Amino acid sequence: MDMPTYTAVDAPVPEGTVVIERASTPQELGPKLNRTAADVVRFLMQQGEMVTATQSLSDDMIELFAAEIGADIRLVDPGEEQEVELLKLLQVDEEVDDETYESWPTRPPVITVMGHVDHGKTKLLDYIRNANVVAGEAGGITQHIGAYQVEREGQLITFIDTPGHEAFTAMRARGAQATDIVVLVVAADDGVMPQTIEALNHARAADVPIVVAINKIDKENANPDRVMQQLSEEGLVPEAWGGDTVMVPLSALTGEGVDDLLDNLLVVAELEDLRATPEGRARGIVLESHLDIGRGPVATVLVQRGTLGVGDPVVAGSSWGRVRALINDRGEQVKQAGPSTPVEVLGISEVAVAGDRFVVAPDEKTAAKVAAAREHWKRQAALGREAHAAAGGGAKLEDIFQQIQAGETATLNLVVKADVTGSLEAVTESLRKLERDDVKLSFVHRAVGGITQYDVQLAAASNATIIGFNVRPDRKARELAEQEHVEIRTYEIIYKLIEDVEAAMLGMLAPEFEEVVTGEAEVREVFRVPRVGAVAGCYVTNGTITRGSKVRFLREGTVIWKGTISSLRRFKDDVREVAAGFECGVGLSDFQDLKPGDIIETYEEREIPRT
Repeated sequence: MDMPTYTAVDAPVPEGTVVIERASTPQELGPKLNRTAADVVRFLMQQGEMVTATQSLSDDMIELFAAEIGADIRLVDPGEEQEVELLKLLQVDEEVDDETYESWPTRPPVITVMGHVDHGKTKLLDYIRNANVVAGEAGGITQHIGAYQVEREGQLITFIDTPGHEAFTAMRARGAQATDIVVLVVAADDGVMPQTIEALNHARAADVPIVVAINKIDKENANPDRVMQQLSEEGLVPEAWGGDTVMVPLSALTGEGVDDLLDNLLVVAELEDLRATPEGRARGIVLESHLDIGRGPVATVLVQRGTLGVGDPVVAGSSWGRVRALINDRGEQVKQAGPSTPVEVLGISEVAVAGDRFVVAPDEKTAAKVAAAREHWKRQAALGREAHAAAGGGAKLEDIFQQIQAGETATLNLVVKADVTGSLEAVTESLRKLERDDVKLSFVHRAVGGITQYDVQLAAASNATIIGFNVRPDRKARELAEQEHVEIRTYEIIYKLIEDVEAAMLGMLAPEFEEVVTGEAEVREVFRVPRVGAVAGCYVTNGTITRGSKVRFLREGTVIWKGTISSLRRFKDDVREVAAGFECGVGLSDFQDLKPGDIIETYEEREIPRT
């Protein structure tokens, strides 16, 4: 019987764009579009889609139904719809017209320093702000993002320092998103390197102007012209050559050219016409966050608009609180911070996530409500990940070789803890790059702070390994880890962390073998030997025949038997191997049907090394 053609009911569709969460069920979708679940199910059945009222729908199904009734919808990821509503609660108005923007006062430029490791980014900032942060860095890496303000000719400039090692790509990218101008540091004696290109691509993705600092011109083998040539090939043509990229030769060691760089940054900032209102509730971005013994959760934030003051109710991601203290880049307590000012914020409820937006809420009640809603969605996502990890079994670093199952994808479950959110994000990003088709990484839990009993319990439940970066387990966690046989690995240098996990993942892979033919021999005559059986008198035509080798028996090109060589003789002597061009007697382990003209082919299986 033909099904009747679906006809949309007469109820009007909602005006404007309706936000629909992906994977919604007909029960959830229908009411949002002034329809019933039955309307949705009936229509989709007529399109050949057999669905129930409680079944999750694909994007195509949702869009198809919306198009049928003429509704304008926008699909969002789970939790994103709530985020739209939460921003309304916080009364965040993103759109600013040109006239309003032009009426705002200018603000200090925010500069991010990028470039290849060891090209002198930290030395340059060190010279600019006259403070040494190079000594004591593990592995020669600037471990955390710092933000600093300097004054030049009565004007303030804000600098954001980003780590130089390639593993911290995520942090570099975030730095570029929070910045107005990028300073690309290139060593005059080393030239453009892979991380230079990487940093350049991040700056371009953020669509910000780039100023090049050609560092180390005081070195004997410095060649600034070569650097300019290499950068020109990457699309950065220096002003001196008719291009539009400012390139300043300098030495972070002697200070030569540094003032010239600062002057050029102020000129570029003036051309960019950077403005922000100091009026109203502050908003900005979390650059860094960590747990401080004695002070509690501390977040380094960059104010982008408005003025942040002591006592303001703030919310950043799922953390919130009333600002207890503001500390500037010189360690001094301040009462307030305006646009482009980096400050440490004390008084929030938990460690915020680097890259999160922070907003001063209308009141504490709203801040708490928004943070609680975000925490709920975060926990839902975490529960989903934990359930997935537990269901998938997974392997630890210590017993990966026993966990390989033929034909199945191996999964390495990890609990990752780090000292600050920047490091946590960078370590996670670096580990994700190690994933391959046959070995997956599952992050059961990621957080800032020391390794606790909770982490050990979670690792035990999900068969995970705990990775700690710049953090240690407390005594109770160590004792519990021993009881539960949970492996805890702690690192201070990221190179070593990545090397260990990569080696473990290679070990998790089921070994691959390739077959290598080692020798061929032709049966010339067959001898019957008492108590031994048939022995083939052979002539080795290729390679080497070795006693104990795996062997294939070929007759007219067809494999009729596989086994091993049990005996190998030259004349009356037992030998280990016989090379091509010589005759020998071959006894096979359990095969007697030998005929002249048959071919004995020996081979071995060699493991293919992983790369």
